[in-house]
Parts: sequence; C-alpha cells; structure tokens
Amino acid sequence: MTDATKTDTGGTRSPEFRLAMGALAGLRQDLFRDAFAYRPLGARRTDGPLARRIPARIRPYAGWAPHAAVGIAAFFTVLLGYADEPLGLDYVVTGLVPAGAVLMTLLRPVGAWWVLMAVTPFAGVLGGAWGDYPWPVSVFFADLVVMTVVTLRTRPRTAAWMWVGTALYGTAAEVFLSRGYGSNTPEMLFLSALALLAASLVHIRREAQHEVSVQRTVTEMERGRRTLLEERTTIARELHDVVAHHMSVVAIQAEAAPYRVENPPPELEQAFVTIRENAVAALTELRRVLGVVRAEDYEAPDAPQPTLGDLDRLIANVRETGLDVEKVVTGAVRELPQGVELSAYRIVQEALSNTLRHAPGATARVEVGYVLGGLGLRVVNGPATGLVKPSPGAGHGLTGMRERVTMLDGEMTTEESADGGYEVTVFLPVASLPESTGGKE
Repeated sequence: MTDATKTDTGGTRSPEFRLAMGALAGLRQDLFRDAFAYRPLGARRTDGPLARRIPARIRPYAGWAPHAAVGIAAFFTVLLGYADEPLGLDYVVTGLVPAGAVLMTLLRPVGAWWVLMAVTPFAGVLGGAWGDYPWPVSVFFADLVVMTVVTLRTRPRTAAWMWVGTALYGTAAEVFLSRGYGSNTPEMLFLSALALLAASLVHIRREAQHEVSVQRTVTEMERGRRTLLEERTTIARELHDVVAHHMSVVAIQAEAAPYRVENPPPELEQAFVTIRENAVAALTELRRVLGVVRAEDYEAPDAPQPTLGDLDRLIANVRETGLDVEKVVTGAVRELPQGVELSAYRIVQEALSNTLRHAPGATARVEVGYVLGGLGLRVVNGPATGLVKPSPGAGHGLTGMRERVTMLDGEMTTEESADGGYEVTVFLPVASLPESTGGKE
C-alpha cells in the first residue's frame, strides 16, 4: 500500500489536514466554547508607574478607567445611532442594541461580538444608506470598539477569527443582501485590522510583562532559597570543625585519664573506656553526617575559627576602608561556648559589611554586652553620607544572620534608627558558666 493510499484512507493524516483541524479547533475554542460565559472585568491595579503620577485623592478610582472608557464608547454609539435614525425601531437596532453590545464586553466579551454580528444585518437593512452599507455609522463604530476590547480581554488569536468573520459577513452581505448601495466593507476591514493589530500588540506586551514579573519573582525566591542553603552549609561546616575538635579532646582525655590515677578501680577504667568509645562513635557519626556538606575541594581552615576576641582585628580592618567604628563592651567578659563566639563574630562581621554597602560614609557602633544568661549584640550605623552611592542588596546577609540566631535559639530584630540609619540587635542565650576576670573597653 502506497503512502498516497494511506493518506486517502485516513491511515496517515497529511500536514495540511492536521493544520486545518487545528485551526478549526482554535475557532471553536475562541469563538464558540463558552462564548457567553460570565467574565466580569475587574478593576486595574493602581500601583503602576503611570498610576503613581495621579493625585492620591483620585488614584483609587483610576482602576476603573477601562470601564469608564467602554461606557463613553457606548454613549457615542447611542449618539451616532440617533444622528441617523430618530427614536423608533430603527434607532433601537442601530443605536441601543450596538451600545448594549459595547457595554456587554465588560461582562461577556465574546458574546458581545456575537450579539453585534447578529444585529448587523438588520441594522444594515434598516439604517443602511449610500456609502455606509452593510455597517451603518453607529454599528461600524461599535464593531471596532467591541473587537478591540475582546482582543484586549482574550487573546490575539481571537482577533484573527473575528476579523475573518467580519470579512466573510461583509462579502456575503454584498453578494446576497446588497440593495445597490456602495459598500464600506473595505474601510471596515482596513480599520479593524489596524485596531486589532494595535490591541494584539498591547495584549502581547502585557502578557510578556506578566511573564517577566512572574519569572523575576520565581528567580528571587530561588536565589533566596539557594542563599539560605549556602549559609546553612557554611554554618554546618563551621559546627563540624568546632564540635569535632571538642569531641576529639574528650576522646583523648578519656583515654589518658586512667594513667593519671594510680591503681584506678576497674569500674573507673571501664567508665573511661565507655566515654572514649561513645566520643569516638559520636565523632564518626558527626563526620559522616556533616561531612556531606563539604564541597569536594573544601579544605578545613588551618587557623582556628574566629571568636569575640578577634573583634578588634576585624574592626581595625573595617576602619582601614574608611568606616568610623566605635566598640563598646559591657558586663564581665567571660569565655563563651565556641559556637556562640563564632556566630557572634560572624553576625558583627556581616552587620559591618552591610554598613559598608548600604551606608557609605556613615559611622557605626558595635556594642557587646555580657549579661546574665546570654550575650547581647547591637550594631547601629548612621545614614549614608558623602558622594558614594549605596550598593543595594537582596537581604541575603540578614538571612544568614537570622539563621545563626535561630540555630542558637536566640532573638534578632532589625529596624531603621531614629536618625535614618539602621540597627541590628541580637541576643544569644548561653548557659551559666564560671565568669572569668574581665573589664570594660
């Protein structure tokens, strides 16, 4: 059996046949399926660049501007119909019904076009005159308005089908319904093509802007999620190094402890053996679980992790960039758990970095408070000064700071200060430890 036979018998559909079937399916979808469905036009948003230029008193009403425009178009349709036909049946067909179709686009846009197409033959017969057949002036205007509004409210493909339907009707009217009058079908097709093209471009641009806005939102969410994961990975690495060090010390001390006691009882030796075994097991499990967050090329830092004792070096480096930083320490300085010390250092570091980016030329103040039950941090900076422009960010630094505070069950607040600067306040709870001798700086 040849390919031609298969095509003729329906075994294989030709590309032309599939294209025609697809076009018919699009026609049914756009103009026939749920043509009279209730689709009210809602108010437009009033936060756009143009709406923000409108005075605040009338800005809430700007969202109803499309409804007002359609109402004005319906009013002009009534006036155009009355100019040709005084009050009577002819005026109802050529004025009131087309105006109603224009208003109908606010509720049932596709149905409004069908209503106008249904009344057009009667309007052409009752109100047609030389030069305005088969579309009287009022129907001509209403048809342009309806097709434009329907295109804006649906899709450009619908505009193409409406234009084809208008062309078919105009041709049929000239052939079967013409009374020898001149035809305005060419003018209708030309002007409607221009109107539908402009409406389609506006619709496409609006859809493109919406897609870009959605994509930007998704991208920003993904970027924030990725930053959050990266920050958690960094915290996990640091915790791995800190906890692994302490667990190693526990294991070594437990192994060496029996040799520091002369003739230790068997129970004590067994207790130290158990402690060492548990420490080694915990260290192995810790490395297995947290080790997966390391990149393949990650190498543990040779230098110890920074603590609050390294704040002076950090502040000195920041001062070299031109930022005037003041440090104040209150309370009895004492040694804190290494995880708290590390997180506190990173929080101050990130807060000062934000000051450099967002408030160039400002002054900053770092307050460290050793209080009962925890550690208080406060980093406040003034407003930006000088000629250097701030470098806006996405707030990912604050995300990392909050992650560290949450990990330690602490509290964090961020707000603008009274002078236009910014303030970060953190409290990290710490279990009671013996206080070491300290002082104030």
